[in-house]
Amino acid sequence: MASAPAAVSAIVFVDTNVLLAADDAQDALRQGQVRAWMQALWQHRAGRVSTQVLNAYYVGATRHFDMPQGDARAKLRRMQLWQPWQIDHQTVETAWGVEARFGLPYWDALIVASAAQSGASYVLSLDLQHQQQIDGVTILNPLLAAPGDLGLTP
Repeated sequence: MASAPAAVSAIVFVDTNVLLAADDAQDALRQGQVRAWMQALWQHRAGRVSTQVLNAYYVGATRHFDMPQGDARAKLRRMQLWQPWQIDHQTVETAWGVEARFGLPYWDALIVASAAQSGASYVLSLDLQHQQQIDGVTILNPLLAAPGDLGLTP
């Protein structure tokens, strides 16, 4: 008998830079820490992304890491299980508010807005300030926090 998936204890929105770091063999330590997060998020069905993240990942993976397009497309198809948030007018309005109130660059504000709109409590990012709280979303750096901190155990 197959076991049921683990209960979701936290929803974590994953930024593009984290997805790319999971594929970056140039820094094995960082890659390992990020992959531990990705594994825990998959196992607990707790990961979320947006169409913005997936599109940026595809460009970064195929241009900067020379990943074959077919491999990048296969990864994006798997990521559809994470219910990618579709950027809509409300998300853009929310991003503009985050941009104005917190001084974030627009693309980062759009990440935070997408996380909030998709129901995530956390954003996993290598660029944003660790433990900063923005509109009910907490930023986590995967190099400074562990999946177990959120109850996401392998």
